[in-house]
Order: sequence, then C-alpha cells, then structure tokens
Amino acid sequence: MHSEAVINEHEHHHHHESDSTDVFGFWLYIMTDCILFACLFATFLVLNYPGLPAGPSLKTYVNLSDVLIETFFLLASNFTFCLAILSLYQTKILRVQFWLAVSFLLGASFVVMELKEFMHLASEGFRWDVNAKASSFFTLVGTHGFHVSCGLIWILIMIIQIPLLKDVYVARRRMTYLGLFWNFLDIVWIFVFTIVYLMGAM
Repeated sequence: MHSEAVINEHEHHHHHESDSTDVFGFWLYIMTDCILFACLFATFLVLNYPGLPAGPSLKTYVNLSDVLIETFFLLASNFTFCLAILSLYQTKILRVQFWLAVSFLLGASFVVMELKEFMHLASEGFRWDVNAKASSFFTLVGTHGFHVSCGLIWILIMIIQIPLLKDVYVARRRMTYLGLFWNFLDIVWIFVFTIVYLMGAM
C-alpha cells in the first residue's frame, strides 16, 4: 500500500510538472500567433486605406456567399470538435474518433474552398503580385489557411493516437490543447471575415 501511494504521488507530481511546462509553452505559442496576426491585420488595414493610389481591389472580385459557406464549415467543425471532447470525457473512444473525423472533413472543406477562391481571384487578375493590397490579402488569409491545415494534421494525429493512449489524463490534455488552438483559429477567422471580406466588399 505504501509503495502504491508513493508511485501515485510520484505520478501526480510528474503530471503537475508536465502540465506547467506544457501550459507555458502552449500559451507562449498562442501569444506569438496573436502578434503575428495583429501585424498582418495592421498591414492589411494600412495598405487598404482608401486614400492610397487606386488599383485592383478585392471588392471587385469577392464572392461573399462562398465566404459565408467557408465560415459555416469552420464554425461547424468547432462544434463537432466540442462533441468529440464531450465523448472523450464519457470515455466513448469510437464516438471521439467519429466526431474528430467529421471535424477534419469540415475543416478540409474550408481549406479546399479557400484554395478555389485563391485560384478564382488569380484567374480574374487579382493575384498576390498585382499590388500591395493584393499581397496583404493573400498573406493574411493564406497564413490563416496554413494554420488550419496544420490543425487538420493535428486532428489526424489525434484520431490515430486516441485509442492508443492508455492514460486518459494525457488524452484529455492533448485534446484540450488542440481544442484551444482550433477555437483560436475560429476567432481569427471572425476578424478576417469582418475586416477583410465585409469591410473589403464595401
């Protein structure tokens, strides 16, 4: 009994130290991403200031209905991810994998639509190298899309890892970090949709 108590205490201490390091590293990463996107938003706003020289503008080419569908896909993927976490706390592994797979498909649909939008804009003459306005648009939206793609890879990894992880505590912790990252991307996209697309279409 004494040896079991010592082992449990050691495992608890190990989890606590690991949590402290992980939490610090994760939030440090999120802060650097916040700075990155803040700089990209600031650059976009400055370069798209109405007083600057005229040139090809996004509002001439943007299709808000497609962007709304993209937004639905991303927000819906966040909802299904929440269902995956709920299933994990109920220890229903197959259901966790199912909802993660749905989240992946919705997120992948968002990325595919974004790539199609980029190709359409380029074919219409609004390419990244046309002017500074176009460059700021493709850089900002493309950076967000790259983050979503990284999140999709992370989701695939979790689909594989979840049934293999024997420690439920570790599985919940990893899913929580992934969920926070996915929520962060949703928040950034809301700003992208509002500032880039809605204001850009005016």
